[in-house]
Amino acid sequence: MTTDYHGACHCGSVQFQVHLTDGLNTIRRCSCSYCRMRGAIAVSAQLDGLNIVKGADLLTLYQFNTKTAKHYFCSVCGIYTHHQRRSDPTQFGINVSCLEGVSPFDFPEVVVEDGVNHPTDTSSSPPNIGTLRFVKS
Repeated sequence: MTTDYHGACHCGSVQFQVHLTDGLNTIRRCSCSYCRMRGAIAVSAQLDGLNIVKGADLLTLYQFNTKTAKHYFCSVCGIYTHHQRRSDPTQFGINVSCLEGVSPFDFPEVVVEDGVNHPTDTSSSPPNIGTLRFVKS
């Protein structure tokens, strides 16, 4: 199982190396208001598992609501690269679309976590509210 990846935004201004906590086995989507609009599939990495090798100064931070989660995107092309997770601030969520050799369409099923009723607000573990399926034609 591969756990180390090179990643970049669309324009290549932001580039990073990442060590994923469990390879691509942590793929997920979130149903919160921001993630519904963003539409990304994320995987997990510990905070010390992400190394921005180019363009750290070009990353823009976006926060909302409790401001616990920190969402980063390239200020040149606008692509979301990663975020510090609200449900586990010791981890980053990494956009799989930014990983070299990985496509969000590689996964026939992706768990969708309940970000509307966030576990930090409800004192429970994040329930899975469904599964997103991709069927190749």
